[in-house]
Amino acid sequence: MFWRMIARTLVRQKGKMLMIAFTIVLGVSLSTAMMNVMLGVGDKVNRELKVYGANINVRHKEAALMNDLYGLSEGLGVMDKFLFEEDVLKLKSIFWGFNIVDFAPILEGRAAIDGIGPVPLIGTWMAKHADLNTGEAVDTGLRALRNWWQIDLKGDWIGERDDDYVMVGSLLAGRANIKVGDKISLFWHGRTREVTVKGVFNDGGAADEQIFGTLRMVQEMMMLPGKVSNIEVSALTTPDNDLARKAAQDPKSLSPEEYETWYCTAYVSAICHQIQEVVRNGVAKPVRQVAESEGTILNKTTLLMILITILSSIGSALAISNLITASVIERSQELGLLKALGAHNWQISLLVLVEVMLTGLFGGVLGYFLGIGFAQVIGQTVFGSYIEIAQMVIPILGVILFFVTLFGSIPAIRYLMALKPTEVLHGK
Repeated sequence: MFWRMIARTLVRQKGKMLMIAFTIVLGVSLSTAMMNVMLGVGDKVNRELKVYGANINVRHKEAALMNDLYGLSEGLGVMDKFLFEEDVLKLKSIFWGFNIVDFAPILEGRAAIDGIGPVPLIGTWMAKHADLNTGEAVDTGLRALRNWWQIDLKGDWIGERDDDYVMVGSLLAGRANIKVGDKISLFWHGRTREVTVKGVFNDGGAADEQIFGTLRMVQEMMMLPGKVSNIEVSALTTPDNDLARKAAQDPKSLSPEEYETWYCTAYVSAICHQIQEVVRNGVAKPVRQVAESEGTILNKTTLLMILITILSSIGSALAISNLITASVIERSQELGLLKALGAHNWQISLLVLVEVMLTGLFGGVLGYFLGIGFAQVIGQTVFGSYIEIAQMVIPILGVILFFVTLFGSIPAIRYLMALKPTEVLHGK
């Protein structure tokens, strides 16, 4: 009898029930899209923010100390301390190696060009392909870390084997009247090297006064085989929390459980710690302006999506409340008759709640699949890739749907409790 009454009500009031279902579809689809994007957006946002360049810099520990104590970035004790080029590829062997998306060794030197200088001469892997011991191949280099550079239309990036070519910053090129295709001579301590300008670039910063060549060429020029000054690293990281900040001060202060959690989470401090384990004499430090910007933007993006989910749930609850109350008022004589025949308030309330819950379940299923579609549209439009579907969203949505429907039913239940059969049966 109970289920027969529910079935007849759903058929008889199908218009209002469809409106309730439609309201739930809208709310659940928006919540589904926001939660799936929120859970799958971390790496995508980080990848979009890679345009800011490296977020970790690795230097020799003594050079880093001089920089921390005296703010020195060059001179004795800084530019004569080197790391080993053979350690660079070891970055991909750390626990969070897959989170390191790009890296490039840098060798800082100086050279005079045609009566100008000395000017900064930078050796690097502009574009490097390497096969790792694990059998994997990696393509990396400064080109990926400087993707905002604007290259002269007639020029191009130097390649891995372009030892006889260089790229010149726009300010230096303008001052020395250097153009793409020109041959220039580099002088340093009695050594001379003639190279061809392959590209003139605009960095918008200090690099506009520098010359960039292959790492091998600059190592030969400086007579520093196998040496690098620092390593720029771009890694996908998790925003810092109290544990990460505590570990950044002193990892030894962590308990064994805290240390394991920190080490196995992609905090920038954890990745820096692991880099120092494989780079001899190296100190890895986050580039705070970039690392903190990434964490702040990701946290704000997540907060915005949570806020949208909460507001959509509140809106759905209010709409459901109005629709259910209108339905109950329309059925007041029927419900009053049930009371007159001996039905208790809790029985009638259960009847209404089950009707609404079944309608909500139908709308929730439709809304979930519609929300998955919305999430993919957002992923393709904003990030150019699909959003991975998170299974944990389903139970979360189930809880949200239950409470939204329950709270939306409260005004109608209160009306039922106050309903007097004698009044409604007499048409009052």
